[in-house]
Amino acid sequence: MPRAFLIVIDSVGIGGAPDADQFFNGDLPDIGANTVGHIARDAGLNVPTLDALGMGAAVELASGEAAVGLGRTPSGAWGAATEISRGKDTPSGHWELAGVPVPWDWHVFPDTDPAFPPEVTALICKLAGTEGILGNRHASGTVVLDEEGEAHLRTGWPICYTSADSVLQIAAHEEAFGLERLYKLCKDLAPTLHAMKVGRVIARPFLGDVGDFKRTANRKDFAIAPPSPTICDYVHDAGHTVHAVGKIGDIFSMRGIDDLRKGQDAALMQHIHDLTDEAADGAFIFANLVEFDSEYGHRRDAAGYRDHLQWFDAELAALLPKLKLDDLLIVTADHGNDPTWAGTDHTRERVPVLVHGLGARALGQLQFVDVAASIAAHLNVPYAGQGKSFL
Repeated sequence: MPRAFLIVIDSVGIGGAPDADQFFNGDLPDIGANTVGHIARDAGLNVPTLDALGMGAAVELASGEAAVGLGRTPSGAWGAATEISRGKDTPSGHWELAGVPVPWDWHVFPDTDPAFPPEVTALICKLAGTEGILGNRHASGTVVLDEEGEAHLRTGWPICYTSADSVLQIAAHEEAFGLERLYKLCKDLAPTLHAMKVGRVIARPFLGDVGDFKRTANRKDFAIAPPSPTICDYVHDAGHTVHAVGKIGDIFSMRGIDDLRKGQDAALMQHIHDLTDEAADGAFIFANLVEFDSEYGHRRDAAGYRDHLQWFDAELAALLPKLKLDDLLIVTADHGNDPTWAGTDHTRERVPVLVHGLGARALGQLQFVDVAASIAAHLNVPYAGQGKSFL
């Protein structure tokens, strides 16, 4: 039986979203944002494996503009996918790739400082057992550690912040505050936030001392469960094994998932390599590599983003020969995060759909949900979600 690998390279958008003018970074609409295209233009980009699968062709299809240095004749199947959910966030993108567009508008915290309504702040204090919280504003996750870390160690108050996305993030020192205490705080807070249609409460543990705080790999997302079955459920219910790599388990609340492997991107990529050998026939391997987004997109680091894309490209070149003849591998993304853009938030973009295992073909303009329908068709499992298979 065939296997299916779906690798989401988090935030690797390719421009051209038709409704980008309705999404903003500060006062600037996202129209014209193009994560891959602008990295190639401003930092240079050498990704021969991705380009051979069709990355350059997909950028031009999505945005109407050629990406500098890309544009090989594709030997893989390639297309550009458009999202219909009203968001540019992790749950919206992943759920829709899995066949479930978001049926509601996410709640966000539009006020920048203070960000949270008094009743939310009071609940955090009650659950944390503290007299107050730190942060309480829109902030970059790494910058807020530098700004509030010393006060956190001194007071024991959690650092709480948000962004333009539907999220409340809580940072705390793994040793001074306690990792399990942080997880419990987020878990206990999540039901109230989910009832408000806030997509995620994220635990952001860190270590170190003043001037040298570093986030650890122990991040944990407490996300709303998808409102209907996803491709994970359909594959699992058909008796096949679903392997989740990275934050996939958190995004889907572990529903329909049999095996979870976590870590930072280098470790996650090794898990994917391992699964080419270990995964049984009929398995579905669903992976997210987050550092494109968390380390480089939000930090507006075009050179770092370029380097990470080139690292992944080399890993992909080593991965492809390990696949079986009937394996299907899809590389895609969940949204954009153009590191040359204003602000620090995600950008509304189309995403590439690059496929190994179908031969060379142009898939054209796709919908996110077509990815799930295609995986179901490849694995020959019953599927009642949205989308049209491109197989």
